[in-house]
Amino acid sequence: MVTADAAPGVNDSQVAQAASGRGAAFVLAGGGTGGHISPGLAIAERLRSIDPTCRPIFACSERSIDAAMLREADAEFVPIPAEPFSLQPARLMKCLLAGWKGRRVAQALLRDGNVRYVVALGGFVTAPVVAAARSAGVPVLLVNLDATPGKANRWVAKRASRALSAVPTPTLPHFAERIIGMPIRRMAIAPSDPLSCRESLGLAPNLLTLLVTGASQGATSLNQLVPLLATRRRQLFAGWQILHICGHGDSSALAALYRDAGVPAVVKTFVHRMGLAWGAADLALSRAGANSVAEAAINAVPTLFAPYPYHKDLHQKYNAQPLVDEGAAAMELDRIDAEANCEGLGQTLAALMMDPARRSDMRERLQRRPREDAALTIATLLLETTRPPREV
Repeated sequence: MVTADAAPGVNDSQVAQAASGRGAAFVLAGGGTGGHISPGLAIAERLRSIDPTCRPIFACSERSIDAAMLREADAEFVPIPAEPFSLQPARLMKCLLAGWKGRRVAQALLRDGNVRYVVALGGFVTAPVVAAARSAGVPVLLVNLDATPGKANRWVAKRASRALSAVPTPTLPHFAERIIGMPIRRMAIAPSDPLSCRESLGLAPNLLTLLVTGASQGATSLNQLVPLLATRRRQLFAGWQILHICGHGDSSALAALYRDAGVPAVVKTFVHRMGLAWGAADLALSRAGANSVAEAAINAVPTLFAPYPYHKDLHQKYNAQPLVDEGAAAMELDRIDAEANCEGLGQTLAALMMDPARRSDMRERLQRRPREDAALTIATLLLETTRPPREV
């Protein structure tokens, strides 16, 4: 058993809890952002719906967002010490040390937990878990979530038993054996009509609603842009209200900016039941993480995507590009500076707010897209693969 001294942030009780029970266990490895945790929770939901005796266990990062989301979902989890890879000497040493500790924690989990399969969902936390799985002889299923596979997923793909992808990977066309769609949690799908969703979130039921979201981490540039637009172009927001999910920013300060601009707004740091947020929205301004793109699509919300601007290859844009090509979404690059964003992002957002016919057309195109239950596909595959052979 790995001790707390051997692995800071992890204690014996967490590993013991994950190892308890008699059902077959499936370790879902990934974390650091909600974009990795949410698909894992979707797979866990379907696993338990098919076989209530099985135990999904999350091997997540030590970041607070992982623990918050997993506790809210009442999921079993074990934080794995891990750091992003870097060639900078100090960070490289930190990465190697954390990786060694993380592998020891993962080895204890795999040894004591009756684990049948490891599902790698991406991010730096997957490396020590996959390394431990390989040494323990536990098969690994890679579920790639992005159109451009990251370094961790490219590393895992060479060590996985099977590799699936939620989306096409145009830069690596043979990366996965099958494209399955994005695993989406049931609570990320609108549970009722827009008026009911708005009332549940404290919004006015009869106002048009703009959803602004930077996903689980928030987006500083979007947090700055929309209040600036509300202040400068108050008439644009006549008849509209804003649901702004700001991440870890100062929600009270942001709410005050909207209040001073005279624009009705509800500001939240995070929304666990994202289906309510999508269900409330007539239009969204969102980052283009694969999970956000999939949730916008399945809820048929016309969306202006602003890909994360700090990746050199701007790889988030490839997640949203298929919807843009279909005329089902719009996209503008985030220029980071609020003044600069008023021109590109701001103008496109304003045009969408003033054009109900275009929003209606985008919604209809989204509604016509095929809908697949990727989480159910993955869960079925895992359970069929690990099912004992029938006695003859």
